[in-house]
Amino acid sequence: MIQGMTTMGLEALVLLVLVGFAMHAETARAAEPKAIIDTKFGAIEITFFPDKAPKHVESFIKLAQSGFYNGTIFHRVIPGFVIQGGDPHTKDKENTAQYGTGGPGHTVKAEFNDRPHVRGIVSMARSQEPDSAGSQFFIVVADVPSLNGKYTVFGQVIKGMDAVDKIVALPRNQRDMPQERVEMTVRIVDKD
Repeated sequence: MIQGMTTMGLEALVLLVLVGFAMHAETARAAEPKAIIDTKFGAIEITFFPDKAPKHVESFIKLAQSGFYNGTIFHRVIPGFVIQGGDPHTKDKENTAQYGTGGPGHTVKAEFNDRPHVRGIVSMARSQEPDSAGSQFFIVVADVPSLNGKYTVFGQVIKGMDAVDKIVALPRNQRDMPQERVEMTVRIVDKD
């Protein structure tokens, strides 16, 4: 080590280095993006888990930045379970039979992880094929452990669950489609 340095001086140097690392980590976290989903019931803010689902986070951010989600709706609302959106077919107000079947033209390989499906979690919808996720996502409105390890969790609502609760409480038809359109606009911003 450094010759002639006292134990106290060495401890101070180590502390200074650790503080520097902590400040760097905090700055890096602050630069991470978050999503804001604007609806007529208010904004829903989402933080991402790039360490758990990097490809899903990357895909969602790219789609949002391209405007893909803007004008889509939450087409599936099930109290005690989820609200689901992100299908480009929902931009067509007349062709409701296609709702729930659309995607971006690419799929994302499953990134199942250890994050549980608890209230506020954001996860990717998919077909029976695990690697079929595209653009459709859902927000969990109650703890649903039966989804754990079967769908890719990639984010969590950090603000705006009151808006989610209003959406999930809307009257719906036999296909769980709300009788009222709730369009979204999704934007990506830096974390505060």
